[in-house]
Amino acid sequence: MHNAFMPKRRFYRYLPNPRAIREHPALRPVSRWLHEPDLWHMNRRSVSGAALIGLFCAFLPIPFQMLPAAVLAIACRCNLAVCIALVWITNPFSAPVIYPINFLVGVKLFNIDISTEQIMDFSLKSLKSLLIETPDIFLAATLGGIVLGIPIAIGGYYFVLFAVTRYRTHRIKAPSHS
Repeated sequence: MHNAFMPKRRFYRYLPNPRAIREHPALRPVSRWLHEPDLWHMNRRSVSGAALIGLFCAFLPIPFQMLPAAVLAIACRCNLAVCIALVWITNPFSAPVIYPINFLVGVKLFNIDISTEQIMDFSLKSLKSLLIETPDIFLAATLGGIVLGIPIAIGGYYFVLFAVTRYRTHRIKAPSHS
């Protein structure tokens, strides 16, 4: 028999238990906002919205990107786990590639005069010194992250909508195995 919910079951195995999250001692002060069912459901609207928010927040050059992503997911009633997971696209391995690109885009948009060496040596140490010496650099990196994050987030949103629609169409057309 063809099981329509097989992919969802696979995903649910890897997702945290909503009840355990709501009851976690560190999250008790905000647990009242974690009762919305869409925060935990794997439906087209909830997951596509989570992709939009998670991918956008992934490109913001700020610490603790998961916090604004979680707040936006809760406010928009999107899948919280998917949203948080997508924020981790920028991780210790990818950030040294993504953040300099954000920075370069922002520098070009702000027309800030900066050496190529400073752009290429955009590490956490240089970021800290650049932020202290010139706050415009943080604004440039943030603007670059927003400019890059918007189309990537929108693309992720429509990709999820397309993928789910295609899966549903394929599932309907697939012959039932009895």
